Amino acid sequence: MTGLLIAIVLFLLVLAIAQIIRIYELATKASKRDEYVVTNKDNNYQGRLMLLFGFGLLASFIWMVNTWSPLFLPKPSSLHGVEIDMLWDVSMGLIVVTFFIVQPILFFFAYKYRGKEGQKATYYEHNNKLEFIWTIVPAIVLAVLIVYGMTTWSNVWNPDNDEEPIVIELYAQQFKWIARYSGDDNTLGNANVRLIQGVNTVGVDTMDVASQDDIVVSELHLPVGKPIKFLFRSQDVIHSAYMPHFRAQMNCVPGAQTSFQFTPTITTEEIRTDPDVIQKVERINKIRLEAGKEFYEYDYLLLCNKVCGYAHYNMQMPLIVETQAEYAQWLSQQKTVKESI
Repeated sequence: MTGLLIAIVLFLLVLAIAQIIRIYELATKASKRDEYVVTNKDNNYQGRLMLLFGFGLLASFIWMVNTWSPLFLPKPSSLHGVEIDMLWDVSMGLIVVTFFIVQPILFFFAYKYRGKEGQKATYYEHNNKLEFIWTIVPAIVLAVLIVYGMTTWSNVWNPDNDEEPIVIELYAQQFKWIARYSGDDNTLGNANVRLIQGVNTVGVDTMDVASQDDIVVSELHLPVGKPIKFLFRSQDVIHSAYMPHFRAQMNCVPGAQTSFQFTPTITTEEIRTDPDVIQKVERINKIRLEAGKEFYEYDYLLLCNKVCGYAHYNMQMPLIVETQAEYAQWLSQQKTVKESI
């Protein structure tokens, strides 16, 4: 209902603006003034409007950042996440600085060099120095950013681990996630979508010796400080495994296996005590309290970042990062494939 009312209001607003423009045109014709002749008054008016718009653009940008910054993600909870955030900060810092230099100049020049009666623009054909500056300088800056980005991406994809990563498979299907741990041998058994039947929800090949100690669960637990290698599969459509707090995302493609690796650095309990997170949770719970909803407790989540169907928004899995002892205790309580199938 709210959406319909907004659509009606927008339609009426557009209609009102069209009528105002029409009235202005009729008034111009009634005054017998040529509406297509640009005067000094028109140029001054448009120049001041351009200057005013420039101020408004800068002010709106500052307002937007201040208003939406509380919704930014908290500090990264993975090793590579620090590098990803640094790359983001450097890139956005450069863009914002350039924005605040170029935009005021652009709008000021539009005002200063507005049309004036009797004034003719200077014909300026070529300047080698200016051409050199605005070609070479951006090229150097972009080259540095590209090399920096490729280096960061290479570090993310080729982490320098001193120990073998724990192998975990994330299986995507409309509209849920299933995790399969590799067990004591740290090797996942074969699996195929054609083997899905009954309780065998991910199509594990039970005849494969490596499958016997695999553990299939609907909740994801990770030990802090240990490298984790995720293998991704999809049963139906393209999904995207998205773990924003760890700055990790990978597509899950039917008929193919993809992978991603990271090392979690902050447990769930530790991140809940972070001042930034506490402030976010307080703001969320204030909104939920006014809406009559239950209180929210901050959690890591595995989400789907592809529009995979009507229930896409609800395709998520709890993700708990805990100490090695807590992780080992939880894992020991889970049934293996051999025990459950």
